[in-house]
Amino acid sequence: MQASKLFLCCNNQNIIIMKNLKILSLVIVFIFSYSCKGNDKDIDGNPLATKANSEKTRLKRYKVKSGIVKYKTTIKGKMMGSTVEGDGTEELYFKDWGAVELKKTDSKQVTHVNIFGHKKTEVNETHQINKLDNGKAYSVDVKNKIIYVRNDPAMEMIKNTNNGDVTEVSEKMLESIGGKKIGKEKVLGYNCDVWEVMGGKQWIYKGVPLKFEMSMMGITTTTTATDAKFNINVPDKYFQLPDYPVQEMQMMGGISDEDQEDMKKSAQMMKKMSFEEYKAMMKKQDPESFKNMSDKDLKMSYDLMQKMAEQMGN
Repeated sequence: MQASKLFLCCNNQNIIIMKNLKILSLVIVFIFSYSCKGNDKDIDGNPLATKANSEKTRLKRYKVKSGIVKYKTTIKGKMMGSTVEGDGTEELYFKDWGAVELKKTDSKQVTHVNIFGHKKTEVNETHQINKLDNGKAYSVDVKNKIIYVRNDPAMEMIKNTNNGDVTEVSEKMLESIGGKKIGKEKVLGYNCDVWEVMGGKQWIYKGVPLKFEMSMMGITTTTTATDAKFNINVPDKYFQLPDYPVQEMQMMGGISDEDQEDMKKSAQMMKKMSFEEYKAMMKKQDPESFKNMSDKDLKMSYDLMQKMAEQMGN
């Protein structure tokens, strides 16, 4: 009975951690959009655009007018009694400098859990379609055949600054969450800026990410562009969504109420936890994975969680 309880406890902890990792990108958007609240000027001190003007403003998210990019993703590692492996593909289509964009993602992840002789294998397959249309965000629920739509608060905020030019604020946004530009490297022949940000690295070509690497808590995720073409004609058929019913969503920053509560609780816990306490917790929960994690990996994951906790507190 006690072993079963420990198995359930550790498995639940795995789910919580993986859930936090999955919403990390949403957290970054959340942080950026709320850091701008209450400020009547843009990042250069210029007055914000009026509401009337912002309605006419179109977003400029990239420094290239259009493009088609195809990616491959691999996930591999060990974390808290679990062995995780997976792969996936993604297709990105955009036009009008990224104001209109559609992403298709297919992935498969296999998690093997072995705690005190209790073994379990979970297989998760996902097929996602997401579209951004000048501030409107569409998410297709393929399983239930429904499309959810919401206003993207970060994009709406940017429409009110710098005439909707995301390229003017993106680097400052990365720097605000601890990002550092460390050099330039080529991906598929395109000269990219290389950024270290929140425990990972990104290779960005004129605002378009072409490669991403992150190692956290023993799990390494790598996404790399396998083909990329820019400033080409991208037919309208690539931006069409399935003929499903559309439902409006009311979620702050695209994060559900449940996720917000989980994040707030995690933030409060992390604020009070020292690095030594964090190491002790990791060592106790999963000694085997702890042995495979360097102090650098541990410190990186601790600093990341502390940064998230600090931003949530603000």
